[in-house]
Amino acid sequence: MPCGSRPRSPRRRSCWRVRLWRGRPSGTRLSSTTSTTRGWNSPRSTPASPTGRGCGALSASELRPVIGVTTYRQRARSGVWDVPASFLPAAYLDGVTRAGGIAVLLPPQPVDPGIVDRVLDGLDGLLITGGRDVDPAAYGQDRRPDTDEPAHDRDDWEFALLHAALRRTMPVLGICRGAQVLNVALRGTLHQHLPAVLGHTAHRPAEATFASVRVRTVPGTRLAELIGDGLEARCYHHQGMDRLGAGLVVAAVDEEGVIEGVEMPGPDFVVGVQWHPEETLDDVRLFAGLTDVARVYAGSRCVRED
Repeated sequence: MPCGSRPRSPRRRSCWRVRLWRGRPSGTRLSSTTSTTRGWNSPRSTPASPTGRGCGALSASELRPVIGVTTYRQRARSGVWDVPASFLPAAYLDGVTRAGGIAVLLPPQPVDPGIVDRVLDGLDGLLITGGRDVDPAAYGQDRRPDTDEPAHDRDDWEFALLHAALRRTMPVLGICRGAQVLNVALRGTLHQHLPAVLGHTAHRPAEATFASVRVRTVPGTRLAELIGDGLEARCYHHQGMDRLGAGLVVAAVDEEGVIEGVEMPGPDFVVGVQWHPEETLDDVRLFAGLTDVARVYAGSRCVRED
């Protein structure tokens, strides 16, 4: 679990080796790591009208927001069967439900005209999960031998969902691959293999083995408001963020300056983390951050319905 229309990015400067974030003094706002232009197909505008979900007499605090959760598509064994399947570790769903949301699975499927808006009409938030590496062609690079074979159906599906969600100002949380999808969708780039630029495998020490990585948040960010100064994160990613996508700022780094969290400043909830909060469900603050804002989003849909 490392961790389209696919836009191509400008060629990377050959002098770059690894982008490590060195931080700014406490209490200041980020500027140098923030793009001043927005990414392709990602305007934030008035949320689309709902399609008739009744909210009855529920108050905003009583609403259970519906969170769409993206899934894998790959071969899986179940009993006597060994077939292509769409599935997801239950920990993601547990994180949503423990935080007061209702989880709905969103398996990869063809992006036909209108399908994404039809799906999002029934949701209050979007969670893009971990999984296979994003196709490097999406950010203008050739695939390295240590980068996964691309899953074009999933890339296309998640890029389309994300852009449509951003247009609606729908709350979005990206986890591991999901954070990388967010960055690439907004014209950012990735380091395809962190060990090649850092010289170690501390973020994914072995197959099926999570690393414990100390992460510190950037003061003044939404992520800092959610989880405080930092935490011991469960990481399993061999890739990392290089150039940030348009509109994103650094929200968390590890002790070496590797970017572990990004977000969009402002009132909308758009957050991506490289670690796996679903692996430590005694702490659901990130999931609660998503569901709390999604509950407000759901309430605004009810008002427009009425």
